Amino acid sequence: MQKLYIIFYSIVLLFLCSAHSSYAAELLQDTQEIMKAKVISIQDSGRHTIPGVGLLSNYQNIQAEIITGEEKGKSITIANDFITLTEGQKFYVLKMTHAHNGRVTYSVSDVDRLPWLLFFLILFIACVVIFGGIQGVRGLLSLFGGLFLIFYLLLPQIVAGASPLLISIIVSSLIAIVGSYITHGFNRTTSSAVVGMVITVVLTGVMAWFAVHVSQLTGFDSEEASYLSLNTNGALDLRGLLMGGIMIGLLGVLYDSAIGQAIAVEELWRAKPDLSRSYVYARALRIGREHIGALVNTLAIAYVGAALPLLVLFSFPDGIPPQFIINRELFATEIIRTLIGSIGLVLAIPITTAISTWMLYGHAFTGHAHEHGHHH
Repeated sequence: MQKLYIIFYSIVLLFLCSAHSSYAAELLQDTQEIMKAKVISIQDSGRHTIPGVGLLSNYQNIQAEIITGEEKGKSITIANDFITLTEGQKFYVLKMTHAHNGRVTYSVSDVDRLPWLLFFLILFIACVVIFGGIQGVRGLLSLFGGLFLIFYLLLPQIVAGASPLLISIIVSSLIAIVGSYITHGFNRTTSSAVVGMVITVVLTGVMAWFAVHVSQLTGFDSEEASYLSLNTNGALDLRGLLMGGIMIGLLGVLYDSAIGQAIAVEELWRAKPDLSRSYVYARALRIGREHIGALVNTLAIAYVGAALPLLVLFSFPDGIPPQFIINRELFATEIIRTLIGSIGLVLAIPITTAISTWMLYGHAFTGHAHEHGHHH
């Protein structure tokens, strides 16, 4: 009986200790707040050595004024060795309140880039409208429609636990449909390109699923993926997210190739309506083959450009065999992403050409060439 009492009191003691520790952990949690500030003056500046690394770094002691939030108008002094700031420059401040002693510290979080981002966005829109005319405006509407579907359909569904691969295929198809009809109007030529794109998207999705699984890629190829896994307690399907990324990355170039092939078929029959299906298919495919080389090169070089810092990091000679570096998931993921995307682009050419040849055969085209919004 005495042993039972000992066991009982031990369990109660463990429970109280764990409850106290979790309560203490909750109490001792530091709080963070992001605010915007403006540099009033640079009080001191110079260079110092980073401890443990031995590299020289710039440092500043700056006086700044908080310009947003509850502490607006407050003057603070910050020791800054992160990003060199200038007098009058706006930046973001991280306010940290330490739970164990209540001490408040301020540090530079990042510079304020939003005005320049807005400037280049306006410049981009102006260039598209001025030099692209009505087609440029349609292209912008298509772009904003695609971004809307990504941010308000794709991302919320992934966060809610939907299959990233399945929802990416659905959203990619919707982006292709919406973008094509907004830019080129409702007509048979556009519809043939849309059907070709949707079929290509589905096929690429299947290939992406197969490639990711046989290559045993986990999706943990970046810090962002690790953070996502931690923040969702491992509930997010990172493999599916990787496959979805392949699908979305393919869309822009796929759209260009599919529309190009559909228009090539239309133009051939506009020039000579009595041409046979097989002849038009062969001639349009000839155009498409020239397109394939440029598209594959574009996609591959784009991925290499995005991963350039990574390539430089691993280019230093350190005795590691090249095949081992290529085999690492970080590189293998980019290789699979490039190859599957390129295969999808190559398949889009014959698929879209065949569908366009079938759908446009015997169709009497009206209106001027390329004005795809006016004929049916």
